[in-house]
Amino acid sequence: MEIDPDRLDWTHLRSFLATAETASLSGAARKLGLTQPTLSRQVAALERDLSVLLFERVGRGLELTDAGRELLAHVREMGNAAQKVALTAAAQRSDISGEVRITASDIYASYFLPKIVLDVRNRTPGLNIEIVATNDISDLMRREADIAIRNVRPEQPDLVARLVRNARGHFYAASSYLDKRGRPETPTDLAHHDWVAFGDPVRNVEYMNGLGIPLTRDVYKTISESGIVAWEMARAGLGICPMDETIGDQTDGMERVLSDLKVEFPIWLVTHREVHTSPRIRLVFDILAEAIAAD
Repeated sequence: MEIDPDRLDWTHLRSFLATAETASLSGAARKLGLTQPTLSRQVAALERDLSVLLFERVGRGLELTDAGRELLAHVREMGNAAQKVALTAAAQRSDISGEVRITASDIYASYFLPKIVLDVRNRTPGLNIEIVATNDISDLMRREADIAIRNVRPEQPDLVARLVRNARGHFYAASSYLDKRGRPETPTDLAHHDWVAFGDPVRNVEYMNGLGIPLTRDVYKTISESGIVAWEMARAGLGICPMDETIGDQTDGMERVLSDLKVEFPIWLVTHREVHTSPRIRLVFDILAEAIAAD
């Protein structure tokens, strides 16, 4: 039977997308603000319209069938397009004005946020954007910022967080440092080099040990709470330092150390539960999520 694309119901497709992303009818219903029977009927209606089975029940969860996985990629594109339409329309509202304060680490605030804020300003000329460069989540709790970009999900119940992407980093050192000290060939070799710590060196050691890299506290010869300062010290030849690959690979004079060794870290967007309902903050939150996910 030939399927008329003009007769496909976006409501049914949206219910399929939410169910696929949560792997649960109850989770998808909560996400869309529907009752579970309503959402189940919409997914069943889509399966009936397409004459295919989209999900199989496995234990207490749902798994996509081959047909469902193939459909998911196309429906995600439709969802992204719908999100862009909504953002564009919202940005044209004359009442979207005022100030939005965004807090991020000094590295993220310096290297990534300027081009994103330019996009926000182009789309929402009535808004003023303030950037607060800090690594402390408490600035949200003290209402010193409206939106935070963080690498750790906050535990405070009054905060709303969205995981927007998983970024990737590597370990880098200045070519001048490696020429003098040699280029490590195995993770064990890393323990015989100097390191630059961003933040608490003890926490750095714990993280590196978790990756199977046998570092000890005494390898951290230089330390800074500032990511920019730590990176500049590494550039000066003071030791090895982790960095987002987007920055590290584009920095002259810096080389990957054990180029196949990588670290992944999440990027969370966080806001206060109450201000998340503000139209201007919700709009900037969604624009940031779109830009960071596509970066």
